[in-house]
Amino acid sequence: MSRIASTARIHPMAIVEDGATIGENVTIGPFCTIGKDVVLKDDVEVVSNAVVTGKTEIGKGCRIFPMAVIGGLSQSLHEAGEESTLTIGDNCTMREGVTINMGTVGGGGRTVIGNDCLFLANSHVAHDCILGNGIVMSNNVMLAGHVKVDDRAILGGGSAVHQFNRIGRNAFIGGLTAVNYDVIPYGMLNGNPGILAGLNIVGMTRAGIDRATIHRVRKAFKQIFEGEGNIRTNAAAIRDEYADCREVVEILDFIAADSDRAISSPFRGKA
Repeated sequence: MSRIASTARIHPMAIVEDGATIGENVTIGPFCTIGKDVVLKDDVEVVSNAVVTGKTEIGKGCRIFPMAVIGGLSQSLHEAGEESTLTIGDNCTMREGVTINMGTVGGGGRTVIGNDCLFLANSHVAHDCILGNGIVMSNNVMLAGHVKVDDRAILGGGSAVHQFNRIGRNAFIGGLTAVNYDVIPYGMLNGNPGILAGLNIVGMTRAGIDRATIHRVRKAFKQIFEGEGNIRTNAAAIRDEYADCREVVEILDFIAADSDRAISSPFRGKA
């Protein structure tokens, strides 16, 4: 049996399947379909002509625009209909044509999105992706399965991210960029194949990082990517020097972590 708050506003031409949970002040417009296992928390708006399906939870204050399909089965070749979930945090916006898939059993069974994320028209989040807070995915951005994107990353229009890749906090991915390898926190990636063009100085400044710290991060960047050793060796060698700089340590930890993919660099992919 559905649990529908008395303050919810549901258009008579919308379909809310029996079993759905609809919170306070939720608005569901015409020609929307809300599945039986869906939870819409307070103040959610589903504008019109959208589908929210699967075992999906949508956080408070989210907005879902026409032609979006949220919580669909994965497009994995191994999809067999096993139970999986999609969880979306508070105050996220999913514009026209956005698709976000549930997880797969083989990938942990869940897709998770944090708070305050913006998904512009026709962007896609595939199965088992884990996204943090404050992420912006511009029009036509595509995340393959098992991608991890950290807080406040920005992905430019038409960029595509290879499966199992990681994108670090405050990274910036340029429009039409092919993300074949992991992108360090504060990194700026451009091109096809994507080349690490430096640091996202604008994003760092907007995040409140002071000028002196940015200079230290720049110095560490050069030591990591222009040193005589390989990336991981160079990163390990400077850890003591930057132990008091949180931003550099974050980059070093990112590089040292286990990953299925290599690290993007200013040279990887060049002839």
